[in-house]
This record gives sequence, C-alpha cells and structure tokens, in this order.
Amino acid sequence: MSNFKQRWNITSNWQVVVILVVFAVTGSTSALLSKPILEFIGITKDTVSGWIYYPLYFILIFPVYQILLVSFGFIFGQFKFFWAFEKKMLRSMKLGFIADYFEK
Repeated sequence: MSNFKQRWNITSNWQVVVILVVFAVTGSTSALLSKPILEFIGITKDTVSGWIYYPLYFILIFPVYQILLVSFGFIFGQFKFFWAFEKKMLRSMKLGFIADYFEK
C-alpha cells in the first residue's frame, strides 16, 4: 500500500482503495458500453467479420475509457488525481493537445 501511496502522491489508504475501485469500475463499464455503441452504429458480429469487429471494439473502448475514468473519478471524489493521470497518459501517447484544449 505504501508503494501506491508514494508513487501516486496520495495520503490515505482509503484513497488507494477508492482509486483502485474507480479503475476497476471504469474498465468494466467501458467494455460493457462499447458493444451497444457499435450496435447503434450498425456494426455487430453478425454484420461484419470478426477481423473487423474486434479491432473496432478495442479501438472504441479507448475513448470511452478515457471519458469514464475522469467521470467516475469525479463521482468518487478523486477528480484531481484522475485528471492529472489522464493528462499524463495523453501526453505519453503524444495526444497532449487534447489535455491542453481543456486546460484553457
């Protein structure tokens, strides 16, 4: 626990638990929401090949995850941590211009 606290610059064990719960809930929810979004667009396992469906599914999970991570972080009272985490992740993927846009 102390390793997480030191690495993430947080103070209490409760924050560690909340942050881990947010990561878990966000991952599950983004996977669950991506399928209906693809179906809404008209892309299902029945209409396209698995070689097309699954890459699109995994590509769609990424932006859904990013939005949900900050949203669930806000709901669980850890917005500051998750916004900093999000900016760091976007910059490491050379997408920092997205974070910069919201910093204005």
